[in-house]
Order: sequence, then C-alpha cells, then structure tokens
Amino acid sequence: MSQVESGKVEQNGLIDVELYYSEKELNAYTNQRLTGIAEKTRWWIKTASETFWEQTQGVISHSTITKFYNYVLKNWNSRDAWSKVLNFAKSFLEYLSKLRLDQRYLNFQIFLEMPKAVKERKRTTDRVITGTDIKNVVKTIVAAWKSGELDYERALDFTCQTLFGAYTGQRVESTTARLRVDQFQDALSKEYPVILVEAGQDKIRMEHYVPLHPKIVPFLKALLKIKDGKVRMFEYMAYQQWLKRNHVPLERGDLIKDPDKRHFVAGDLRKFAEQMGDIIKWDQSNRAYILTHNVSSIDWERYKHPLPEFVYEIYMEYWGDVDLVPEEAYELLNFVKEG
Repeated sequence: MSQVESGKVEQNGLIDVELYYSEKELNAYTNQRLTGIAEKTRWWIKTASETFWEQTQGVISHSTITKFYNYVLKNWNSRDAWSKVLNFAKSFLEYLSKLRLDQRYLNFQIFLEMPKAVKERKRTTDRVITGTDIKNVVKTIVAAWKSGELDYERALDFTCQTLFGAYTGQRVESTTARLRVDQFQDALSKEYPVILVEAGQDKIRMEHYVPLHPKIVPFLKALLKIKDGKVRMFEYMAYQQWLKRNHVPLERGDLIKDPDKRHFVAGDLRKFAEQMGDIIKWDQSNRAYILTHNVSSIDWERYKHPLPEFVYEIYMEYWGDVDLVPEEAYELLNFVKEG
C-alpha cells in the first residue's frame, strides 16, 4: 500500500492535510452501527453514511469535510437532523483513527461542531472592548515606565504586545507568546510586512500570514533593536502578570455584572479585534483567515495558498484608518532617538 493510500502523507498544517479511507471501511462501520437498533434510527445512519461518501469520496481534508458540513446544514433544517448526521461523521473519524492507528483523523472533528443555537444569542456580550481601552492600556504602560515601575525594555515590549494583539487578534498564548524575533525581522524586511505564523504556533495548526499595521511598525523596529540575539519576541508571562497586578478599567465595565472583572486582561486583545472587525465590516474571508476562526467560512479558492501581499492589501482596506496609538506612546520612540 502506498503512502497516499494509507493516508500517511506528512504535511505541516491541518489545512493542507489529506487523509484517505475506502468505501469498504465506511460500509463496515455503517453495518456495525446498524446492529440491533430501531428502524427509524437505521434510516438516519444509512442516510448519514451515504451523504458522507457522496460529499467526501474517500478523502478526509479540510475541503471535503467542510463541503460535507455545509451540505448537511443546507439539506436539513432541524438541529436534531444536523446532530445525527454530524455525529455519525465524527464517530466514523474516531473509528478510522483506531483502525488505521492515525490520530490525525480525530483532528478533523473540529470542523464538524454543531452550529451555536440561536437561543444562545439572547443578548449581546457584556464584555465590550473599545479602542479607548487599548489606548488606556498603552498609556498606563508608559506612565509605569516614566515613574520607574517598568524599565524601558519591558515598557516597549508590553506596548508592542498590546498593539500587535489589538491590530491582529492573534491568540495570546498559542500564537503571540510563541512568535520569534527572526519572524519579525523577516517580515519587516519585506515590501509587504506580514508575519508567517507557523502551524506549530497556531491553535488549529493553520499556517497563515498576519499583516503588521503601519502604526505598530516603528514600535516593533525599536523593540527589535533590543531583542536582537534573543529568541522570543515578547515576554508574554510578564505582560500577563503585569496586567493582573495593574488593573486598567474598561470603558464599558458597567456592562459587566461582576465588579472584579471590569478591568482589561490579555485575552481582551483578540476580543477587541473581533468586535472592531464588526464595526469596520472587515472582509469575512480575510478576517477568518487571519484570526484562524470560523475557517469554514473562508473562500478557499482565494486563501488556500494566498500571496502575502494579497492578505495585506485586503486587511489594510479595512484596518488602514484604525489608529490605536495614543500620543504618550511616541515618548518611547523619542527615547530611542535621544539615546
């Protein structure tokens, strides 16, 4: 059996992985499920099995699983029907992982999650993060530096983390904390400054480009002068602990019932990018690609192998006029020039 037939082709990220199965394996699993159950349930299992084969044709990939998922949601109107068909597919992937001794089949279950019920959206989120909140965090960092509480390197590092997170919406622990100095050096040496986030630096192991907004470029360049020779770009744990000790009140903290949660936390950076994306009507495919969230909504004809300039130009169409840098932050850059 070849590597392709066995489904053991090595790939870097889940988006590019293709695994395989045979119709014989699907039929064997289906027959196993049909044993000793009611006729009505038998019908659903047979229907789910037939649908899975029709939509995937023996290939397990992001493209085929998404095609199957979208077909199910379009073809049936009830959540009960969705649950029956999607759960069959998830169980079959688990069966394949054991049959072929390959855990990668299980990874595709993330693309088969049930859509959130409408009833879960009874009210808007009580945690609203605004541009003013981002500026206030930076102002607080600068004030701590000027008072001697923070040294210059940490103040610049924390400022860059705040602005990078707010402008890009990357997951702070799984992505931002893992980014390296050489990745930023490479990005800032190009005509279109974009970070190439590696599969191992993303929660769903999706390699993707992340644009660097012009407003944060001078701060990143200043930080690189200090970080040269080091591995990690950001001191994430120190930043997270500093925010825990220095509560920055949220502008709309009045919406949060628990008074102990009305201050800014590191996870609010991604939340801000998502909420700002709604305000500026950020292109859905560009947004999903950069945030690696709701990836089933991406137009993969355009984004499976995108050019960095393509990602950057569309991003800037929407984010170009967004200014999150308070005047106080520029004192950090002036300090470098004077030094």
